[in-house]
Amino acid sequence: MTSYVSPVAFTTVAQSIPPNVFADMDRKVAAAVADGADVIDLAKGNPDAFPADFIREVAKKAVDDPANARYSPFDGKPSFLQAAEQWYRNTYGVEVDWKTQLFAVEGAVDGLAALFAVLVSPGDAVAYADPYYPSYHCMTVMSRAEEVLLPSLPERGFLPDLDAVPAQVWNRVKVLVLNYPNNPTGAQAPRGFLQRAIDLAHEYHFAIVQDFAYAGLGVDAQQISILSLPGAFDVAVEVCSLSKMYAMAGWRAGFIAGNDDIVSHVKQYHYQMGSMVTSSIQDAGTVALLSDQSCVAELAERYASRREIVAGGLREAGLDVFDSDGGIYAWVHAPEDQTGEQFADTLLERASVAALPGMCFGKVGKDYVRFSLLKSEDQLREAVRRVAAVLA
Repeated sequence: MTSYVSPVAFTTVAQSIPPNVFADMDRKVAAAVADGADVIDLAKGNPDAFPADFIREVAKKAVDDPANARYSPFDGKPSFLQAAEQWYRNTYGVEVDWKTQLFAVEGAVDGLAALFAVLVSPGDAVAYADPYYPSYHCMTVMSRAEEVLLPSLPERGFLPDLDAVPAQVWNRVKVLVLNYPNNPTGAQAPRGFLQRAIDLAHEYHFAIVQDFAYAGLGVDAQQISILSLPGAFDVAVEVCSLSKMYAMAGWRAGFIAGNDDIVSHVKQYHYQMGSMVTSSIQDAGTVALLSDQSCVAELAERYASRREIVAGGLREAGLDVFDSDGGIYAWVHAPEDQTGEQFADTLLERASVAALPGMCFGKVGKDYVRFSLLKSEDQLREAVRRVAAVLA
């Protein structure tokens, strides 16, 4: 039998797409379940919460509004953008012009993809912390750009040492991607760190993209918008998502805010290559952003309780757990005799607990695993019990 050779010549981009680490883990979990395992899946960052009642009520009514069956404005509904403007003012004391410095996108990854499209050319250098969210690596590879990894080590609270980067490296960097609170580590960035990044961007003429997907979900420390710092609007944009703040992950809504020139170029790109956020979802997002944010605080408290169950329980079992109240994960060092990948495989095989190996997030994560907090407290306690039993 002769093999079929496709006549299609795929693009360089299509041939360079790295594997999706989350899809790969899903397949592993599915195989374990098919074999009869009762898997507690802590590998996913998929919120198990539900949007607050008042958000859902607006969404339901918005679906019945005939105007919402039409295309929404290219930039986003004015009401949605004005709500984002007010959210910035009320939450972070930041003044953003909704007409020129805000743009609606279908979640953070949609915004990041558009930003890479307008900021990164083949051969450019893109810098970001290692460990990193995998999309940064994938987008850099697909842009045929140079990846500049900034090691973020535990002794520095998983923040990179920006001053350790040589001047000749900064001179090559076109974009610095930040992500604080961080996925996967949960690290928080203090004002001094963000200000130093802004100062370097001015000095070396690069743009900053701050992925602010976990805004609002810290309890002991308030997250900082990079746009609240002096000089930020000259060099930076921030990508915000409603997914985690309001448990609206499946509804796909967010926005880009900041430097008006960058936002303008994203708009022009998105007009041709993107799609508008569903109108009814924008209406629901509007009421969420204009609310008193108590629903966000409630989620943050819930995740703090869960973090104590997982982080506290795994510490008691003898594991080294990074101490952070940011994000929705626990970042855990594997036992000394195993890599993170080996430990994750052991947990799935012997404890029926799924966790993502840290190597999914870069070189620094080789000896770590990431546990999601997005299961019920009972399930989290059971997962910790199973892990402790394996360790014992």
